[in-house]
Amino acid sequence: MSGVQSLLAPLAVVGAPPRQEGEGEGETCSICFEPWTTAGDHRLATLRCGHLFGKTCIERWVKSQGQEAKCPQCNKKAKRSDIVLLYAHKLRALDNTEQEGMKKSLEQEQSRRRKAELESAQFRLQLQVVTDENGKLRRQLQELRTLMAQTGGRASQPHGASLQGQRQDGSQGGHHYVFSKAVLVSQAGGCRVLSYCEPLSCLLASQPSPQATLVPGCGVKKVSTVTMKACQYVPIHIKQIRGLAFNNQADSLLLSAALDNTIKLTSLITNTVVQTYNTGKPVWSCCWCLDNSTYVYAGLSNGSVLVYDTRDTSTHVHELQPLRSRCPVASLSYVPRAASSSFPCGGLIAGSLEGGCFWEQLDGTTYRPHLLPLETGGCTDIQVEAESRHCLVTYRPGRSSAYLRCVLMELARTPQLDSAQEPSCSCYPVQTFNAGASCKLLTKNAVFRSPAGGGSSLVCAGDEASSSTMVWDASSGALVQKLPADLPVLDICPFEVNQDSYLASLTEKMLKIYKWE
Repeated sequence: MSGVQSLLAPLAVVGAPPRQEGEGEGETCSICFEPWTTAGDHRLATLRCGHLFGKTCIERWVKSQGQEAKCPQCNKKAKRSDIVLLYAHKLRALDNTEQEGMKKSLEQEQSRRRKAELESAQFRLQLQVVTDENGKLRRQLQELRTLMAQTGGRASQPHGASLQGQRQDGSQGGHHYVFSKAVLVSQAGGCRVLSYCEPLSCLLASQPSPQATLVPGCGVKKVSTVTMKACQYVPIHIKQIRGLAFNNQADSLLLSAALDNTIKLTSLITNTVVQTYNTGKPVWSCCWCLDNSTYVYAGLSNGSVLVYDTRDTSTHVHELQPLRSRCPVASLSYVPRAASSSFPCGGLIAGSLEGGCFWEQLDGTTYRPHLLPLETGGCTDIQVEAESRHCLVTYRPGRSSAYLRCVLMELARTPQLDSAQEPSCSCYPVQTFNAGASCKLLTKNAVFRSPAGGGSSLVCAGDEASSSTMVWDASSGALVQKLPADLPVLDICPFEVNQDSYLASLTEKMLKIYKWE
């Protein structure tokens, strides 16, 4: 042992009293076990590896080792020029190993929970399919028993084969949409959105005025679903209409939103505008409050949503400010309040190109915002199926996918564990449906209960690449039909007339109507 080492060794053994574990950590030199100082020869110093020592101790240690000098703690090579003075009164490292381990365990548990919630939502959809199929088989069995009782047990083989064939036709029992009628709405084009007025049994398609010199502006064309013919044009706005909506009251009162900075209420019985609200900004979307028909909503170009009370004819009663960027609110859908354990609240879902937000309605003008975990950028439309509490989110082709995607998501709400914690509303993906690689227009799609019954749902979306309407089974994700159109489909609307189910798709010029058979 060299002279310096022989001098330092006694310091380590004799010069310092025995230490308890953890005592003095971050305060003493690991060579002499004496406290380092803020000035003088034994001030705080470090090597390149980061270990701390008293200045005189580490200098003597490096000098004694010569060319083979190493750090006393980690044995990394060291030299005199590596010694750096530090300026600190006292150092103590916090042991957060247990905290980091718990944090990692929490992240893993959250990941497993999200996976379990996704699997649970998928299983619920599969259960709907199985329940539907079970009901059909029970009805077919009952029909077969009735037939056998009528024929004395001598049911013919062809009929039995037919029943077997029906069972093999898939989730919709062999039913599908059949082309019924094509209606010319606008010779010059310019149609944009579509809606259905149940009390008057008519479809309404927005379009520019067919007589622009006499009656300028834009309005809606009425199309009778009884005669399947276009019947009347109703002028409403000065500029293009971007949204049409009806409430759940049988009053035939149409809410419309347009780029002329207004929303309007129009009576389709008298074909006259009965109320106009000036929003101050172009309006991209609108909808009614389905829990209280006195409230309507307008989604503006600056990302705000204005709340209007139809009893107040002066101005809006509340403004919902955007939580993120000020992108135009391209879609508004109201989720009515329901006695559902997974999602018992009602409110407004506002969608823009940057994502979506659920505004939980606490009362008439009080709302609690919940940001939905959607992909940022490219979200063109959000539609809601109120009964099943599912929403359909449409993404245009982009970096994450080269195709138009419709993602079916289940709305959920975390349970409130205590009064101090506010419940959180969110949504989880259940199925993804892919269409073509083109999407230049902000089209509107649809999710609704299947006419086949049994709790199953259909997802419909316009495929711009093939100018057609894609129809998927929401439970299985399978493509059921591809309905051709003359131009890209801009809006889709299911409706019923005399207990028959139909589907209407709107292009710039035409309205195509299909019947469920």
